[in-house]
Amino acid sequence: MPPTGNAILLTLVFSLLLQAIRLYTWVIILSCVFSFLYGFGVLDTRNPIVWNIGRFLNRLTEPVLRPIRNILPVMGNMDFSPLVLLLLIQYVLIPLVRQLYYTLVFNAPL
Repeated sequence: MPPTGNAILLTLVFSLLLQAIRLYTWVIILSCVFSFLYGFGVLDTRNPIVWNIGRFLNRLTEPVLRPIRNILPVMGNMDFSPLVLLLLIQYVLIPLVRQLYYTLVFNAPL
């Protein structure tokens, strides 16, 4: 049976959603690397380009990381909120999106 128009549209929407989630995962990783480089003095934030990149990454990740930081206990200078967020994305969000896709397209849970 050939796929219907709705199935093709749902496939397109969910593939774009999964790509956006993967892109956000890379933004989180880049923000962590930027934070480490800044913390060790490799990057100079007096440079406007470096400062703008850091501000951009902070604006993308901070609204999601702040609630996780409020829940996690303080562990000295280590921030485990990006790790918790990456684990939540990998083991909760992506399987939920895939399950929703399979349920909508094939009308049967897997």
